[in-house]
Amino acid sequence: MAGTLFTDVRILDCTGAEPYSGEVLVEATHIAAVVLEPQRLSREGVDVIDGRGATLMPGLIESHAHLSIDDAADLVQIGMIPPEETTLIAVRNARLYLDCGITSCISAASAKPRTDVVIRNAINKGEIPGPRLLAASPWLTVTGGLGDMRSLHMPQMSSMAITLDGPEEFRRTTRELIREGVDIIKLVISGDTFVPHAPSHTTVMSEAEIAAAAEVVHAHGKRMSAHCRSADSVKLAVKHGVKVIYHANFADEEAIDLLEANKDWVFVSPNIGFTATASYAGEKWFTEAQVLEFGFREELAGAAKGLKELKKRGIRILGGGDYGFFVTPHGENARDLDHLIRYCDFTPMEALITMTKHGGAAMDLPHELGQIQPGFFADLLLVAGNPLDDPKVLLDRNNLLAVMKNGQFHRRPV
Repeated sequence: MAGTLFTDVRILDCTGAEPYSGEVLVEATHIAAVVLEPQRLSREGVDVIDGRGATLMPGLIESHAHLSIDDAADLVQIGMIPPEETTLIAVRNARLYLDCGITSCISAASAKPRTDVVIRNAINKGEIPGPRLLAASPWLTVTGGLGDMRSLHMPQMSSMAITLDGPEEFRRTTRELIREGVDIIKLVISGDTFVPHAPSHTTVMSEAEIAAAAEVVHAHGKRMSAHCRSADSVKLAVKHGVKVIYHANFADEEAIDLLEANKDWVFVSPNIGFTATASYAGEKWFTEAQVLEFGFREELAGAAKGLKELKKRGIRILGGGDYGFFVTPHGENARDLDHLIRYCDFTPMEALITMTKHGGAAMDLPHELGQIQPGFFADLLLVAGNPLDDPKVLLDRNNLLAVMKNGQFHRRPV
């Protein structure tokens, strides 16, 4: 067959346009043609897929992936799993993500230094099924920062973080990780709710440490992402060229102004799934007293307020994030679409674009990924139902009639 032709489909192209009925032709790895009804494309020599009125949309793009984490309950648990088992976890999750319609991932940290690298390479070689993947380092944190699980009497405790102090340690380790093949260096610039000695509004990494890592990253043409809950951490991240800023829930007016001034290249991935679930649907894991103690609702309210302003200013928001923990298990990533609508006043279209069009741009493929247009990668989902009416239809794998990546079916419609 010369290609694949989807007929009788409702095309949700994720350019921002309203859906329309039409046909889509795939040749090799890319979309070759898109036509609106009543136009018809040639059926000769192609594999014809009758969509029967289902929605054809781009594959989802996860902006904060942790493929090598196994729905962990704590960070020490992650650190204690050996590299071999960690690799198997990542292989299983890579397949699961494709099963769930996630065809691309920006990793937000690997549990071990080379896990993302070997998974990315195996996917690219066709050895294992999985989404296209930008491979990240583990968290690079500082003593007392998120991921530093050590104490004076137990100095060997590990997590998914590499703990460093001072510019030279950051410079050397960044060089080592780039040598090993990562695409992204992940920095932990701010504190976090779960670090009692470094709460979310604090900035724990020094500018000299950030600058040292950034110098190496930019010299090698790689990229950075960063855990930035505090306002100052957001400002430092933008100043030193961090492309994807995670959380940003305590960004102040100055930080938002800086993001707006650099909105042509910077992205914010708020990752509110854990906080939203813990705040209002976390009875299985947290008591009401713990919800109040950890300040989940305060963080969610702050994030929602900031996201509304970021959206108003035209700063690109990325959906998904921090799935792979006990409150946010792998496979529920599309739940973030509902969170953005419910808590942050996103329209369904705006929410979907965070995991399609904006995701493609964040993967440095703005003209090839995340939309249904001629010349774009044929990463496609055929969905029973309309995600604009209810994005939660994407959470039920039975609604994913077909999953295609690079023009090849991972799931073929029956």
